[in-house]
Amino acid sequence: MTEPANAATTPERLTIPDRLNIADEFVSRPAREHPEKLAVLGSEREATYAELERDVNRVARALRDAGCGVGDRVLIVLPDSIEFIASFFGAAKIGAIAVPVNSFARESDYAHYVRDSGARFAIVSAEPYPAFCGAVNHAAPKLTIVVGTRGRIEPPPHGMAVRWEDWLPASAGGIETHATAAKDPAFFLYTSGTGGPAKAAVHSHKDMMFTSRGFAQGVLGLRAADRVFSVSKLFFAYGLGNGMYFPFSVGAGTLLYPERPTVDDVAEFVARYRPTVFFCVPTFYGALLREFDAGCAMDFSSVRLAVSAGEALPAEIFNRFRNRFGIEILDGIGSTEMLHMYLSCRPGQTRAGSCGVPVPGCDVEIRDAQGQAVTDGGIGDLWVTGGSMFTGYWNAWQGSDARRRGEWFNTADKFVRDADGFYRYCGRADDMMKVSGMWVSPGEVENALLGHSAVAECAVVGRADAAGLVRPVAFVVLRDGVSAPAGGFDSELHGWLHTRLVGFKCPEEFHYVTELPKTSTGKIQRFLLRQG
Repeated sequence: MTEPANAATTPERLTIPDRLNIADEFVSRPAREHPEKLAVLGSEREATYAELERDVNRVARALRDAGCGVGDRVLIVLPDSIEFIASFFGAAKIGAIAVPVNSFARESDYAHYVRDSGARFAIVSAEPYPAFCGAVNHAAPKLTIVVGTRGRIEPPPHGMAVRWEDWLPASAGGIETHATAAKDPAFFLYTSGTGGPAKAAVHSHKDMMFTSRGFAQGVLGLRAADRVFSVSKLFFAYGLGNGMYFPFSVGAGTLLYPERPTVDDVAEFVARYRPTVFFCVPTFYGALLREFDAGCAMDFSSVRLAVSAGEALPAEIFNRFRNRFGIEILDGIGSTEMLHMYLSCRPGQTRAGSCGVPVPGCDVEIRDAQGQAVTDGGIGDLWVTGGSMFTGYWNAWQGSDARRRGEWFNTADKFVRDADGFYRYCGRADDMMKVSGMWVSPGEVENALLGHSAVAECAVVGRADAAGLVRPVAFVVLRDGVSAPAGGFDSELHGWLHTRLVGFKCPEEFHYVTELPKTSTGKIQRFLLRQG
């Protein structure tokens, strides 16, 4: 195959041993190297690497004694906590498959997770446990372990339940790590999905090695002295790396924050625990800026690196954050299928509105609808390949094949690359609009709208008018304290956009809403807005 004009230069490949288990690599190894160093901070209790390894081994022993075997799925419905980490790596240690899912989900979500994964074991926090029981019906796991409850436990239908404290042994004894191959499945991660039921991406033990080496070390330069804080939760692919195995890969400490994030609480947490690396999503960066401008005290002086992903970071938010706090946010983009970032800006090499360049260990290509390489400046689909790519979608292998071509994966995202090799996100393939025969990126219009002093959040979608022609339509959340006049802000916003964009990109139809529909990871669900 001829090297396309916009393919990244392939970096030196990471050598992975044939036998590999993530519990050994990310818990036992750092526990041997610096047992007394704090691995977990910020939660209700702290833990050194030696203490964390003991907890992992206790969970591994309890699972094995309960009949959990190689390949069994262990559903994890827990907030960010030592129990989450111990459950995840405890399952992996015995060759089982960890399946972390959203602990703030609905009954219907839990029903899907249990039914789809076929989990025989579940470790569930007391808070979502009633919803979990109401969801599982006849598909209940063989055994459910409930964390954080002191009272009597009502078991789920057709299953058994036990308290975490009663289930765990006082010590693990001699628990051996199962000799998993590097390519054996280690965990499932459910896609956030902007439509349709979530699919479980199957990941192998080797995948965490590739993302740790490529992004955590190759891009961020994480080090043992770092204190890492991720607003995104561990049950998401983004948060799983940020808040767990990335810091463990270098012997750093992770700051766990189990509650739902609010701006005031996160600001207080950052000031109190002083992280050096801060991970967040664009919508939350925007919320931080709004509250700061409204007088909320914030201290980011400890932060040496701020990272964004989930959606493209608007240039407006990048510039405002830099001006307020003196920190250039490193924007990047990844996916559940690739486990973490495949494009990212580098420290000292940021560009507002750009997702940066390929992460070490990942190659990318921009292709047209016929699969041919697109030249610089042209918009096309982004294809990616790398050692962390998922094996496939559990129970949906045909869906995997539809997105893959050999070792390449179609992200379904539209991108353009400039002459300097920087990539800019244009939108999901189904979010792009063809207006007057020209492609329009919703992100470009949204960024222009965010520059208006009355706009807190916005989303732009394409809708057909009475003549059947697609036109951009804007949904706007106004800032606190701003009230739309009787006629709305339509004329003012339309005029504002016309000073920044060519005419065909400017919406003439505006809808003012109190909030935008989003996935649990903060991505705007534009398909709901298109449906109207």
